[in-house]
Amino acid sequence: MHDFYLKRGKLYAEKHSIDALAKKYGTPLYIYSANTLKQHYHKLRKALDSLDIRICYAMKANSNLAVLSLLAKEGASFDIVSGGELFRVLKAGGKAKDCTFAGVGKTRQEIEYAIKKGVYCFIVESSAELDFIHHIAKKLKKKAPIAFRVNPDVDAGTHEKITTGTYKNKFGIAYNEVEGLYERAAKMKYLKMCGVQIHIGSQITTPGPFKAAIEKMIPMVKRLRDQYGIEFFDIGGGIGIVYDPALESGSDQWWQNQNEPPMTPETYANVLVPLLKPLGLKIMIEPGRFIAGNAGILVSEVVYIKRTEKKNFVIVNAAMNDLVRPSMYEAYHEIVPLKAKKGEYISSDVVGPICESGDTFCKDQLLAPLEAGDRLAFLSAGAYGFVMASNYNSRPRAAELLVDGSKVHLARKRESERDLIRGEAVL
Repeated sequence: MHDFYLKRGKLYAEKHSIDALAKKYGTPLYIYSANTLKQHYHKLRKALDSLDIRICYAMKANSNLAVLSLLAKEGASFDIVSGGELFRVLKAGGKAKDCTFAGVGKTRQEIEYAIKKGVYCFIVESSAELDFIHHIAKKLKKKAPIAFRVNPDVDAGTHEKITTGTYKNKFGIAYNEVEGLYERAAKMKYLKMCGVQIHIGSQITTPGPFKAAIEKMIPMVKRLRDQYGIEFFDIGGGIGIVYDPALESGSDQWWQNQNEPPMTPETYANVLVPLLKPLGLKIMIEPGRFIAGNAGILVSEVVYIKRTEKKNFVIVNAAMNDLVRPSMYEAYHEIVPLKAKKGEYISSDVVGPICESGDTFCKDQLLAPLEAGDRLAFLSAGAYGFVMASNYNSRPRAAELLVDGSKVHLARKRESERDLIRGEAVL
């Protein structure tokens, strides 16, 4: 569900006309719905409430301070992958003790910062990292809490760039090596073993891959629980969302089985809870896209219509620097005008102004007849949208709004040209 809807031919976000917001704040413009963020968090929590559950929002999906502070107030914990993300959590009113720190390349500065702030647990992804964390903890004379990320060699069946759970990927420790590392870690004075973690990929729209990975892990988890007294099993994130409502599978169309219905929190829970509950451990999950993806849109404006013998190009003022997913992953985003348009739909390519052929949002998509000045919304842009934005072609980054009922919060001001050169100096 989400709170973006048509009312008398106009697109709204909660109680606000999106066209009116675009007129006031300009475009390109990200708009997030507070109610959608909260509803997605609580819907997932309710589906899993028979477990001792801890939901760690994967903030790499959307790390705006307004989003983080809202989720912190709702009771969310956080999955972080850098020292900068921990800094953001603290600035948003969250607590380090509610953060798990993952990532394959944690630096000395990041590890020291996280130990001093008191993170809940480091998710260790290699034997080299294990030794490094222990060395730093010993120097600080503080115990570092750790869990190993296990690579279960289970293919999530998603796009190759967001699959993380096979031996071809850089993440985690091979299944058959993990227990030896727990044995070694148990002898390290400045480490505390807290749990075990897996994460097999992103945008997974059926429970099958989750089930396969957890079933493979359960015997090991039981042994670690009995031998080392671990307190949690973190099953990672990856719950997919609906990008294209026209598809039965409700997902990015290039890899999904379109005969499958979209996975809901209830279907996810119905499969996994019976496997997890008998363990008697705290269960942690790391949703990011599921909470934020359909809670945000990107608003843009048509600059030109360019017609050739073979193509109808709709040139907009948003670009791949604002939303890179279509260029990077061939990802689909539904594109709709903010005001209903009459007339026969036209096969169109929606493109941005950046000097790259890859600066394309869609190809040969049937769209209502558009003209310069019309405003469009790219739906399902709340996750991996602004967080992956750049200043490529010296383009200032977009503004971000959070709407909450009748209130509008300017979550980030639009960058200016002066912002583009902050920190630089001429010869």
